[in-house]
Amino acid sequence: MLMAENLGFRYAGVPVLHGVNLRVGAASMVAVTGANGCGKSTLLHLLAGVEAPASGSVRRSVGSRLALLPQRTGDIDALPLTVLECVQIGRFRPRRLLRRPDRVAVTEIMERLDIAHLARRRLRELSGGQRQRTLIAQALVQDADIYVLDEPTAALDTDSRQRVHALLTERVAGGAAMVVASHDAEEAALAGETLVL
Repeated sequence: MLMAENLGFRYAGVPVLHGVNLRVGAASMVAVTGANGCGKSTLLHLLAGVEAPASGSVRRSVGSRLALLPQRTGDIDALPLTVLECVQIGRFRPRRLLRRPDRVAVTEIMERLDIAHLARRRLRELSGGQRQRTLIAQALVQDADIYVLDEPTAALDTDSRQRVHALLTERVAGGAAMVVASHDAEEAALAGETLVL
């Protein structure tokens, strides 16, 4: 589903990643671990196509859909979105832009992540954990083939982490390919393989 070969990247001429190889098949999860500043977020951005590699290549299965949950999303607070609107964005597709989003899927993911009661609240009014669960809901509500998630549970309490872990496991069991960058040993243990940077 997703493959990186001899991947390299530089920031202002300084090497950040070099010779990274990764394969993620359908119905599998790869955890990306390593110290802060080792390039985990950069790797995920390369896999998602947000950044272009300085060397090597990234390939995805033809026609596959990818959902990205980036680590830093502070700019989203400037948008006057409610929790419901933020999650609904995940259901829009370019060819169906004028159609209503699938409310059943949106409602279900919000209930599973315990944010349904926050539906009318603005993002800027939320706690860090509530905001993170909203962004996770937006990513997971997408009907994606590949999920690329950067530190999804870093700001969450134990109950919320367990809810997210259950959803990640279900997506993989349903056939999705998943790459998760994490410092959480319990989260990394969900994966069949681990890439240590």
